[in-house]
Amino acid sequence: MSIIKVSAVSYTNTKPFVYGLTHSGISGKINLSLDIPSMCAFKLINNQVDIGLVPVATLYQIPNYKIISNYCIGATGAVDSVFIFSDKPIDEVKTIRLDTQSRTSNDLAKVLLKNYWKISPDFIQSENVDAYIEIGDRTFGKKNQYKYVYDLSEEWSNFSGLPFVFAAWTTNKFISPDFIDEFNHSLKYGLDRRKEVISALPPRADFDLDHYLMNQIDFSFDTQKEQALEKFIGLVRQL
Repeated sequence: MSIIKVSAVSYTNTKPFVYGLTHSGISGKINLSLDIPSMCAFKLINNQVDIGLVPVATLYQIPNYKIISNYCIGATGAVDSVFIFSDKPIDEVKTIRLDTQSRTSNDLAKVLLKNYWKISPDFIQSENVDAYIEIGDRTFGKKNQYKYVYDLSEEWSNFSGLPFVFAAWTTNKFISPDFIDEFNHSLKYGLDRRKEVISALPPRADFDLDHYLMNQIDFSFDTQKEQALEKFIGLVRQL
Protein backbone atom coordinates (compact mmCIF):
# COMPACT_ATOMS: atom_id res chain seq x y z
CA MET A 1 0.00 0.00 0.00
CA SER A 2 1.26 3.47 -0.85
CA ILE A 3 1.99 5.95 1.92
CA ILE A 4 -1.08 7.96 2.96
CA LYS A 5 -0.41 11.68 3.35
CA VAL A 6 -2.10 13.20 6.39
CA SER A 7 -2.38 16.83 7.47
CA ALA A 8 -3.18 17.52 11.13
CA VAL A 9 -3.58 20.82 12.94
CA SER A 10 -0.48 21.93 14.84
CA TYR A 11 -2.28 23.19 17.97
CA THR A 12 -2.22 21.66 21.45
CA ASN A 13 -5.76 20.32 21.01
CA THR A 14 -4.51 17.79 18.44
CA LYS A 15 -1.57 16.52 20.49
CA PRO A 16 -3.43 13.31 21.48
CA PHE A 17 -4.23 12.59 17.83
CA VAL A 18 -0.64 13.24 16.78
CA TYR A 19 0.62 10.99 19.58
CA GLY A 20 -1.61 8.17 18.38
CA LEU A 21 -0.57 8.56 14.77
CA THR A 22 3.14 8.61 15.61
CA HIS A 23 3.22 5.98 18.38
CA SER A 24 0.99 3.27 16.94
CA GLY A 25 1.41 0.76 14.14
CA ILE A 26 0.08 3.18 11.54
CA SER A 27 3.10 5.48 11.80
CA GLY A 28 4.98 3.65 9.06
CA LYS A 29 2.04 3.88 6.67
CA ILE A 30 1.54 7.66 6.75
CA ASN A 31 3.40 10.85 5.99
CA LEU A 32 2.18 13.31 8.65
CA SER A 33 2.43 17.08 8.35
CA LEU A 34 1.39 19.59 11.02
CA ASP A 35 -0.30 22.73 9.72
CA ILE A 36 -2.51 25.62 10.71
CA PRO A 37 -6.20 24.78 10.13
CA SER A 38 -6.57 26.73 6.89
CA MET A 39 -3.58 24.90 5.41
CA CYS A 40 -5.10 21.50 6.27
CA ALA A 41 -8.06 22.39 4.10
CA PHE A 42 -5.88 23.88 1.35
CA LYS A 43 -3.75 20.76 1.14
CA LEU A 44 -6.74 18.45 0.88
CA ILE A 45 -8.53 20.61 -1.70
CA ASN A 46 -5.34 20.77 -3.80
CA ASN A 47 -4.62 17.04 -3.50
CA GLN A 48 -1.40 17.55 -1.54
CA VAL A 49 -2.68 15.17 1.15
CA ASP A 50 -5.11 12.26 1.27
CA ILE A 51 -6.62 12.97 4.71
CA GLY A 52 -6.89 16.26 6.55
CA LEU A 53 -8.17 17.47 9.89
CA VAL A 54 -10.26 20.02 8.05
CA PRO A 55 -12.02 23.10 9.48
CA VAL A 56 -15.68 22.29 8.95
CA ALA A 57 -16.58 25.61 7.31
CA THR A 58 -14.57 24.51 4.27
CA LEU A 59 -16.25 21.11 3.85
CA TYR A 60 -18.83 22.22 1.31
CA GLN A 61 -15.99 23.53 -0.89
CA ILE A 62 -14.44 20.05 -1.15
CA PRO A 63 -15.99 17.92 -3.92
CA ASN A 64 -16.83 14.38 -2.84
CA TYR A 65 -15.66 14.95 0.72
CA LYS A 66 -16.21 12.23 3.30
CA ILE A 67 -15.73 12.41 7.06
CA ILE A 68 -13.94 9.18 7.87
CA SER A 69 -13.45 9.21 11.62
CA ASN A 70 -15.40 8.77 14.83
CA TYR A 71 -13.25 11.54 16.28
CA CYS A 72 -12.99 15.28 15.76
CA ILE A 73 -11.98 18.53 17.41
CA GLY A 74 -15.18 19.64 19.11
CA ALA A 75 -16.62 21.00 22.32
CA THR A 76 -19.78 20.83 24.37
CA GLY A 77 -20.01 24.27 25.91
CA ALA A 78 -16.90 26.38 26.46
CA VAL A 79 -13.78 25.30 24.57
CA ASP A 80 -11.40 27.91 26.06
CA SER A 81 -9.37 28.44 22.90
CA VAL A 82 -11.71 30.13 20.40
CA PHE A 83 -12.60 33.68 21.38
CA ILE A 84 -13.71 37.15 20.53
CA PHE A 85 -11.61 39.47 22.67
CA SER A 86 -12.86 43.01 23.23
CA ASP A 87 -12.75 45.99 25.55
CA LYS A 88 -16.38 46.74 24.64
CA PRO A 89 -19.57 44.73 25.15
CA ILE A 90 -20.49 42.85 21.99
CA ASP A 91 -23.49 45.07 21.20
CA GLU A 92 -21.18 48.09 20.99
CA VAL A 93 -18.62 46.46 18.69
CA LYS A 94 -18.44 48.13 15.27
CA THR A 95 -15.24 46.61 13.86
CA ILE A 96 -13.79 43.09 14.20
CA ARG A 97 -10.53 41.61 12.97
CA LEU A 98 -10.75 38.05 11.67
CA ASP A 99 -8.26 35.30 12.50
CA THR A 100 -6.30 34.39 9.38
CA GLN A 101 -5.64 30.84 10.62
CA SER A 102 -9.17 29.39 10.64
CA ARG A 103 -12.18 30.09 8.50
CA THR A 104 -14.44 28.00 10.73
CA SER A 105 -14.00 30.25 13.75
CA ASN A 106 -14.47 33.35 11.63
CA ASP A 107 -17.67 31.92 10.15
CA LEU A 108 -18.85 30.83 13.59
CA ALA A 109 -18.40 34.39 14.81
CA LYS A 110 -20.30 35.72 11.77
CA VAL A 111 -23.15 33.25 12.35
CA LEU A 112 -23.45 34.31 15.99
CA LEU A 113 -23.16 38.01 15.23
CA LYS A 114 -25.96 37.76 12.68
CA ASN A 115 -28.32 35.26 14.30
CA TYR A 116 -27.63 35.46 18.04
CA TRP A 117 -26.30 38.93 18.84
CA LYS A 118 -28.04 40.44 15.78
CA ILE A 119 -25.39 43.01 14.96
CA SER A 120 -23.51 43.78 11.74
CA PRO A 121 -19.96 44.97 12.49
CA ASP A 122 -17.40 45.61 9.79
CA PHE A 123 -14.64 43.02 9.36
CA ILE A 124 -11.29 44.70 8.79
CA GLN A 125 -7.72 43.44 8.99
CA SER A 126 -6.34 46.23 11.15
CA GLU A 127 -4.82 46.56 14.60
CA ASN A 128 -7.24 49.42 15.31
CA VAL A 129 -10.48 47.47 15.89
CA ASP A 130 -13.05 47.16 18.65
CA ALA A 131 -12.62 43.37 18.89
CA TYR A 132 -10.79 40.49 17.31
CA ILE A 133 -11.18 36.76 16.81
CA GLU A 134 -8.35 34.50 17.89
CA ILE A 135 -8.01 30.74 18.18
CA GLY A 136 -5.67 28.06 19.36
CA ASP A 137 -2.61 28.17 21.59
CA ARG A 138 -2.20 31.92 21.04
CA THR A 139 -5.24 32.46 23.27
CA PHE A 140 -3.86 30.59 26.29
CA GLY A 141 -3.70 32.89 29.30
CA LYS A 142 -5.33 35.86 27.57
CA LYS A 143 -8.79 35.80 29.14
CA ASN A 144 -7.80 38.11 31.97
CA GLN A 145 -6.33 40.69 29.61
CA TYR A 146 -9.67 41.90 28.25
CA LYS A 147 -12.80 43.28 29.81
CA TYR A 148 -15.08 41.29 27.49
CA VAL A 149 -14.28 37.75 26.40
CA TYR A 150 -16.66 35.62 24.35
CA ASP A 151 -15.99 31.89 24.07
CA LEU A 152 -17.49 31.12 20.67
CA SER A 153 -18.21 27.47 21.41
CA GLU A 154 -20.06 28.41 24.58
CA GLU A 155 -22.00 31.13 22.76
CA TRP A 156 -22.91 28.65 20.00
CA SER A 157 -24.24 26.30 22.67
CA ASN A 158 -26.27 29.13 24.21
CA PHE A 159 -27.67 29.94 20.76
CA SER A 160 -28.31 26.45 19.38
CA GLY A 161 -28.42 24.10 22.35
CA LEU A 162 -25.89 21.93 20.51
CA PRO A 163 -22.19 21.09 20.78
CA PHE A 164 -19.81 22.35 18.11
CA VAL A 165 -17.41 20.70 15.68
CA PHE A 166 -14.37 22.76 14.70
CA ALA A 167 -12.52 20.24 12.56
CA ALA A 168 -13.17 16.74 11.24
CA TRP A 169 -10.97 14.06 9.69
CA THR A 170 -11.88 14.25 6.03
CA THR A 171 -10.85 12.77 2.70
CA ASN A 172 -11.84 13.36 -0.92
CA LYS A 173 -10.35 10.12 -2.20
CA PHE A 174 -10.96 6.42 -1.85
CA ILE A 175 -9.33 5.16 1.33
CA SER A 176 -9.61 1.46 2.07
CA PRO A 177 -11.95 0.53 4.94
CA ASP A 178 -9.12 -1.44 6.57
CA PHE A 179 -6.92 1.65 6.65
CA ILE A 180 -9.76 3.79 8.00
CA ASP A 181 -10.28 1.28 10.80
CA GLU A 182 -6.59 1.36 11.63
CA PHE A 183 -6.59 5.15 11.45
CA ASN A 184 -9.45 5.35 13.95
CA HIS A 185 -7.73 2.88 16.26
CA SER A 186 -4.60 5.05 16.16
CA LEU A 187 -6.56 8.16 17.09
CA LYS A 188 -8.15 6.28 19.99
CA TYR A 189 -4.70 5.04 21.04
CA GLY A 190 -3.63 8.65 21.47
CA LEU A 191 -6.82 9.74 23.22
CA ASP A 192 -6.48 6.88 25.68
CA ARG A 193 -3.02 8.18 26.57
CA ARG A 194 -3.87 11.83 27.07
CA LYS A 195 -2.31 11.85 30.54
CA GLU A 196 1.02 10.83 29.01
CA VAL A 197 0.64 13.49 26.33
CA ILE A 198 -0.13 16.19 28.90
CA SER A 199 2.81 15.22 31.11
CA ALA A 200 5.16 15.74 28.15
CA LEU A 201 3.89 19.26 27.40
CA PRO A 202 5.72 22.32 28.74
CA PRO A 203 3.86 23.38 31.91
CA ARG A 204 1.94 26.64 31.92
CA ALA A 205 1.09 28.71 34.99
CA ASP A 206 -1.60 30.64 33.11
CA PHE A 207 -3.57 27.76 31.54
CA ASP A 208 -4.83 24.38 32.73
CA LEU A 209 -3.69 22.00 30.00
CA ASP A 210 -5.00 18.95 31.85
CA HIS A 211 -8.53 20.34 32.09
CA TYR A 212 -8.35 21.53 28.48
CA LEU A 213 -7.43 18.17 26.95
CA MET A 214 -9.32 15.95 29.38
CA ASN A 215 -12.58 17.91 29.63
CA GLN A 216 -12.98 20.90 27.35
CA ILE A 217 -12.02 19.43 23.99
CA ASP A 218 -14.70 16.89 23.11
CA PHE A 219 -13.07 14.48 20.67
CA SER A 220 -16.09 12.28 19.90
CA PHE A 221 -17.86 12.81 16.57
CA ASP A 222 -21.34 11.66 17.59
CA THR A 223 -24.92 12.16 16.41
CA GLN A 224 -25.34 15.49 18.19
CA LYS A 225 -22.21 16.83 16.58
CA GLU A 226 -23.46 15.68 13.19
CA GLN A 227 -26.65 17.67 13.84
CA ALA A 228 -24.61 20.67 14.95
CA LEU A 229 -22.43 20.46 11.85
CA GLU A 230 -25.46 20.34 9.56
CA LYS A 231 -27.02 23.34 11.30
CA PHE A 232 -23.79 25.33 11.22
CA ILE A 233 -23.10 24.69 7.52
CA GLY A 234 -26.68 25.70 6.72
CA LEU A 235 -26.23 29.00 8.56
CA VAL A 236 -22.87 29.63 6.94
CA ARG A 237 -24.48 29.27 3.52
CA GLN A 238 -26.90 32.04 4.49
CA LEU A 239 -24.19 34.55 5.41
